Amino acid sequence: MSAAPPTARSKLVSRREAARFARAARRKGQRLVFTSGCFDLLHVGHLRSLEQARSFGDVLVVGVNTDASVRRLKGAERPIVPARQRAELLAALTCVDRVLLFGGATPRAVIAELAPHVYAKGGDWPLHVLRRDDLPRDFRGEVRRLRQIPGLRTTTLLERAQGKPRRSRRRPRGH
Repeated sequence: MSAAPPTARSKLVSRREAARFARAARRKGQRLVFTSGCFDLLHVGHLRSLEQARSFGDVLVVGVNTDASVRRLKGAERPIVPARQRAELLAALTCVDRVLLFGGATPRAVIAELAPHVYAKGGDWPLHVLRRDDLPRDFRGEVRRLRQIPGLRTTTLLERAQGKPRRSRRRPRGH
């Protein structure tokens, strides 16, 4: 009889547990990928980005912005879904190995602690911005941009649900 698959809640970890997971993955010779974001109103664009991120390595750790950091980044009406629920939904995806919450404006401290082989981020983020804002100075890994799916952004979906006219595309504000 095979072991039961991990539950979503079992994949929710503290930063310290994520660091232990990262060290264990490296000891096993596994390539560690890290990505981060708000992931408010999980949609197929998120799923495809996470699947692509996982394809860059053997294990994927996802950092999820806390509610307070989402409010700072996106405004007082966000997030729609509380952080713990957003994290649990992400953890339920088979492509995701661990999920942690972080409260900073950027995931720099998490990246410094995990030292992933790859930092993967949405293609709407220019590489120079990621290098300047997100990465510790001594980061030695790769930075990979993820494909975008036009029209699949939480903000766009919310505007459509509220019957608002489509805005012109602008730089995102979440990490």
